[in-house]
Amino acid sequence: MSLQLENIVPEYINYWNEVGLPKFIRVFWYFILFEFTRYIIIDYIVALIFWINRKKRAKKFEKARQLLRLENPFVSVIIPGKNEGKHLYKLTKSLAEQTFSNFELIIVDDGSDDDTPIIGKNLERLGLIDKFIRNEMRGGKASAANLALRYSSGKYIVHLDADCSFDYDAIENVLVPFYMNEKIAAVGGNVKVRNYKESLCARLQAIEYLKTVSVGRIITSYLGIYKIISGAFGAFRADVIDAIGGWDIGPGLDGDITVKIRKSGYKVCFEPSAICLTNAPSKFKVLTKQRLRWDKSIIRFRVRKHKDVYFPNANFNWSTFFSLAENVFYNVVLDILWWFYIIDIIVNYSSQLQFVIPMNFTLYFVMSYVQMCSIYVFSERRKEELYLWPYVSLMTIYTGTYLRIVRTAAYYKEFFFKRSFEDTWNPYKSSIQAKKAGL
Repeated sequence: MSLQLENIVPEYINYWNEVGLPKFIRVFWYFILFEFTRYIIIDYIVALIFWINRKKRAKKFEKARQLLRLENPFVSVIIPGKNEGKHLYKLTKSLAEQTFSNFELIIVDDGSDDDTPIIGKNLERLGLIDKFIRNEMRGGKASAANLALRYSSGKYIVHLDADCSFDYDAIENVLVPFYMNEKIAAVGGNVKVRNYKESLCARLQAIEYLKTVSVGRIITSYLGIYKIISGAFGAFRADVIDAIGGWDIGPGLDGDITVKIRKSGYKVCFEPSAICLTNAPSKFKVLTKQRLRWDKSIIRFRVRKHKDVYFPNANFNWSTFFSLAENVFYNVVLDILWWFYIIDIIVNYSSQLQFVIPMNFTLYFVMSYVQMCSIYVFSERRKEELYLWPYVSLMTIYTGTYLRIVRTAAYYKEFFFKRSFEDTWNPYKSSIQAKKAGL
C-alpha cells in the first residue's frame, strides 16, 4: 500500500505540473467561475469592506439602540407550533432574561397531541406567558402565526421557534436595525446550531449554518439581496405584516413572506449580533426530509409564485430581482449545470479521472477551510467553534455531494409534480386550499 502511494503521489504531482493554466481552467471551469468566484472572491471582498466599516456601523448601531431604548416600543413575541410543550418552559426562561423586556408573549398551539395544552395553560396561569391560544384542529404553521398576529398588539412582531434559546440581548439587537433605516420592515436573526456535539450530522450542519447564515447572510444583507427571514428568529413591523396579509399558507413560509415584504417596497436585513441557538436534525434521514421540503420551496415560491419579480411591472424593484435571481441561479441553475459539468468531465477526460477527481476534492477541501477562516473572523463564539474545525474536511462530501443530490431530487419533484402540496409538514386541507389559490 505504501509502495503504491509512493508511485501515485509523484505521478499525480507531475501530471498537474505539466497540465498548464489553460487546461486547468478548462477542466475546473465550474469551480473557478462559480464556486471560487462567489464564495471566496466576492465573500472576502464584501467581508473586508464590512470589517473596514465596522466602527462606523457600530457607532450607527449604538445610536439606533439609544433610540430604541428611548421609545421602548411594545413588542409581540409569537411562537406558533405543534407538539412543542417540552420546549416551552426553557423558552420562557430564556426570554425572561432578555435585556429588552417590554413585550407580550403569545403561544399558539396548532392542534398538538402531546401535553402542550396542559403546559401552555399552566404557563399562562402562572403569568409566564401572556396568551396561550389553541387550534383544536391543525391548520399549519402559517395559520397559527396569523392567529397569533390577530391577538398581538405590539408595534413589532418577533417570530420564534419554540425549540430555540437566545443570547440575553438577542431581542434587543434584532429590533435595533428598525431604528437605523425607516424602510426596514423585517430583520433576520443569526441562527446557530446548539446541539453540534450530538452527532456528525449535527456538526456538519453547524458548519453549514456558520457559512450560509452567520457569514453568508452578512454578505447578502450588505449587498442588499438578503432573501429569507428565518422563522426560528425574525422581527417584523406589525403594520407591514398586516398590510401584506400576514403569512400565506403552505410550506416555505419564511422565504415567502420575505419576498412579499420586498415586493411591497420595503427593505429586509440581517443582524449578526442577534444570536439564536436551535437544534438541528441529528440523523441524516431526518435531515434529508427537512431539506427536501426546504429545497422544494425554492421552486414553488422563487420560480412559480413570485415569478413576477423577474419582469418589468409597476412594482418592479432591482434589489428584489437580484435577490431572487441570485438565489435561483446559485441553487437551481448551477445545480443543473453541475450535472452537465460531471458529464463533460466523464466524456472528455475519462482517461484522466484518477487525477481530476482528487484535484476536485482538493480544491473544495482548501476552499472549505478558507471559508472557515472568514467565519472565524466574524464569530463571537470562536473558542466553542474550534471544535468544528476537524470536520470541515468533510464538507466537500456533505455539501458537494449529499446536499446536491437531495437538492436535485427536490427540484425534480417540485418542478414536474408539485410535490410540496403533498408534504405532511403542512396539513392536507391547507395544501389543497393553497393549490387551488395558486400559492
